[in-house]
Amino acid sequence: FLRKTGHQDWRWQALWWHHFFLLWTTIDGQTRYSIPEELKQGSVVGNLAKDLGLGLSDIFDRKLRVASEAGEQYFSVDAGKGELVVNDRIDREALCGQSASCVFPLQVVMENPLQLQRIEVEIKDVNDNAPSFLKSDHVIEIAESTVVGVRFPLESAEDPDVGSSGLKTYSLSKDDCFILKVKEIENGRKIPELVLNKSLDREKKAIHNLVLTAVDGGNPAKSGTSKITITVLDFNDNVPLFENTFYKIAVQENIANGSFLIKTKATDIDEGPNGEIEYSLGIHTPPAVLSLFHIDAVTGDIYLKRQLDHEDQASYRLDVSAKDKGFPKMEGHCSVQIDVLDVNDNAPEIVLTSKPASVPEDSRRGTVVALLSVRDLDAGNNGKVRLQLPKSSPFTLKPSFSNNYALVADGPLDRETFSGYNIEITATDSGSPPLSSKKTIPVTITDVNDNPPVFTQPSYNVYLKENGVPGSILYSVSASDLDFGENAKVSYSILDSKVQDVSVSSYVYMNSDNGSIYSMHSFDYEKLKVFQILVQAKDQGSPCLSSNATVHVFILDQNDNAPAVIYPSSAALGSLSHQRMTRSAKAGHLVTKVTAVDADSGHNAWISYRLAEATDSSLFTVNLYTGEVRTKRAVSEQDDSSQRLLIEIKDDGEPVQSSTVTVSIMVEDGLHEPILDLRQKAVEPSKKTGRITLYLILSLASVSVLSLVTFLILAVKCIRSSRSSGSCCMRRSDCDDYKNPNRNLQIQLNTDGPIKYVEVLGGDMLSQSQSFRSCMSPMSEYSDFTLIKPSSTTDFKEVISVLDASLPDSTWTFESQQVSRKHEYSNVQNIIAALTDKFSNLNGDPPFDNRTFSLSLEVKYKSPVKKNNVLFLPL
Repeated sequence: FLRKTGHQDWRWQALWWHHFFLLWTTIDGQTRYSIPEELKQGSVVGNLAKDLGLGLSDIFDRKLRVASEAGEQYFSVDAGKGELVVNDRIDREALCGQSASCVFPLQVVMENPLQLQRIEVEIKDVNDNAPSFLKSDHVIEIAESTVVGVRFPLESAEDPDVGSSGLKTYSLSKDDCFILKVKEIENGRKIPELVLNKSLDREKKAIHNLVLTAVDGGNPAKSGTSKITITVLDFNDNVPLFENTFYKIAVQENIANGSFLIKTKATDIDEGPNGEIEYSLGIHTPPAVLSLFHIDAVTGDIYLKRQLDHEDQASYRLDVSAKDKGFPKMEGHCSVQIDVLDVNDNAPEIVLTSKPASVPEDSRRGTVVALLSVRDLDAGNNGKVRLQLPKSSPFTLKPSFSNNYALVADGPLDRETFSGYNIEITATDSGSPPLSSKKTIPVTITDVNDNPPVFTQPSYNVYLKENGVPGSILYSVSASDLDFGENAKVSYSILDSKVQDVSVSSYVYMNSDNGSIYSMHSFDYEKLKVFQILVQAKDQGSPCLSSNATVHVFILDQNDNAPAVIYPSSAALGSLSHQRMTRSAKAGHLVTKVTAVDADSGHNAWISYRLAEATDSSLFTVNLYTGEVRTKRAVSEQDDSSQRLLIEIKDDGEPVQSSTVTVSIMVEDGLHEPILDLRQKAVEPSKKTGRITLYLILSLASVSVLSLVTFLILAVKCIRSSRSSGSCCMRRSDCDDYKNPNRNLQIQLNTDGPIKYVEVLGGDMLSQSQSFRSCMSPMSEYSDFTLIKPSSTTDFKEVISVLDASLPDSTWTFESQQVSRKHEYSNVQNIIAALTDKFSNLNGDPPFDNRTFSLSLEVKYKSPVKKNNVLFLPL
């Protein structure tokens, strides 16, 4: 191609490409490109990514895009190369008209983080328009008497191009009578004038045909022509003359339609019709101007026809013509400049440059929320705009450049308080009076996991009946989270802890979705009375937050245990107990004592005794509370020697549980020796009476001696250790009645955490290891003890076996599972009464109601030790 076109074509192409693609500059810190108009679609303007210091990956990651303030998208970004390319045909004349400079502003918006860059593209003019005349034919009538040198204004050509490509010169076809002069007026505008160079002679030539040519400065140059027809008229030798060749006026843009603007005046010294003047606007006045202004043909007054707008055009120039009515007509000309003054008639406009972004509630100060710009079409102070936000708004406006602003966070945000804001921005100009407009920008606050789940209460008390169905629901805890979405989704779990050295997960399990706690098996109050569950509520946020609560489970006793007879001991082996009594017994004689325990607690463990059946119901009575069997009257000779009693033992539960024991009493004459151990087998009736009597005498003597020795030893030890917490026998005054039931009973109220319990200790509280010291009961005619310990029958049998091995049968009688003397401590109700009285003195009000409080008196024991015929039971 270069070979065919030649050297000159090659040079022209090189200059053209250099003009198209290599002109770009950066001015005042902004990127500016220069391109010629009429570029093809897809033509490269410049490497935008490189000039902004961005990599190709940033174009995708930060979603780079180009926005035009004018609305038309003439440019776009090639995401693959980072180049700014032409998106549509660009006509500089349509964009900027006759303006000397044509700069197209663009905004480059990048997200993540949000950032705004401003670039400018200067549109260079290309000689794509030829000069043109409004009319292709122009007729001028000139009187032949017109003197040489008279000038006749011709129609100016219009060339939309500017600069070197704009209109440069005029030329006129050759004619001896006329020459062309070009007059340059304000703003560099050139007006061609036809000058009469030689006197006209109509008789020689009545019509002159001329061609006016307008040439621009392009390369190659373009031109336009207008045909001028000059008709030579006969005589009217005076041209109307205006008082001023140039008039100037300034009016406000809000002047009313039909208002008078200015008066032009011309005079003609001719007389008659040759001196009568008719005014009109110049023949080359554009139609848009003709629609705005009107001139009175007679007076020359100029009026406004339609509303002016400073923002549309700030100045108008009118050519006024004054023609006389002579023949030929003579015409005079003047120019009128009308400047339109700005009035504050445009309210400011707020334009969002970017879509408002969602803001996390933990955003720092200065986080960009949105980009916006403000514009006012007015000029001067009328176009100066200030922005204002509500005082309570946690946002502020940060100025950027050229009336661009960034809406940024300026205070702490809390989605739980406000999940979103409708930010009302007020724009006010500096006009008088000022105009304002408002723009509401919605901003959504996104949630951050900054709130842990909160239980409805820090701890829960659950009361559960024993013997429940496994898998039944115990309780449902609930926690709420002020956050939103995944951050507010709560799951529940049980934290691992120990209950009786066993993981709590073996007792209960929890539904992680709704917080319901279920039992793994049924509970037995006698084995487990209270335990606690540490539950946790955790949200699904990142990082997750959690909180804990404690569930205290109290097992409620049910009356599921019948009273168990622990004395007479023979009742544990069968249903019949054998006892003996002398026929000389008086009324109130203690025959025996029935002792029973109930593994339940509270009212369910309150035991009462009742004589259900008897061989002679008038002879015996059973104490309702102690179970003591005594004679109601003296035994007579008529009473049978064999008495049979059926004693019923009931608890106070609902439903009532009961058991029975049968006591067989042998009434014998002259029986004065101590009663032998009832666990020994009855002497066969067939044995000889003498041998029995001998055994009785020996037993009585042994018991008497042993009792005397034991009493003396205990008395000596009691005197020696009266000041210490060691072993000591109880005095008779302590055993005679129930006035001081807790003399040697130490009670300690423990408040370990939320669980309250009572410790009952024997003796002094100063030692960790105490001994329950006992001696012979003066109330009993036997030397017997009662073991007090709620335990299984198997455990008690083991204790009995130990005690049997350490004590002589003639000395001790083992009645039941309880170890105590047969005095007031054998009555559990009296111990409870003593405890109630003790607690009533603690901190004012009693900590429990004795109508519902149940006490489990547990004595932890070691193997009994016998020293000097005194039984020591270490606790």
